[in-house]
Amino acid sequence: MCDYAVKLTLHPEDVSEADVTSLRSRGLSDEQIISVVLITCQFNFSNRVTQGLGVEPPAGRSTMLRRWLTGPARDYEWLKFEEDEDSVP
Repeated sequence: MCDYAVKLTLHPEDVSEADVTSLRSRGLSDEQIISVVLITCQFNFSNRVTQGLGVEPPAGRSTMLRRWLTGPARDYEWLKFEEDEDSVP
């Protein structure tokens, strides 16, 4: 999922149906894939707007994201993954 989001961010012209098929093969539903796409696009859009205008993002933005990831996002089973010895904390 993260590799897909990075590819969509850095090389959107290279994203293909095979990428979506790969996400499906890993158990993501179409609704979840759309969520990944929309979250990635919203993040990229807001960053480009602030960068394009030469302004700083609002204070506390990273705090709000961290709060969401450690709060409501924890309730989404599809965002969870099993950690193993190769996982990076």
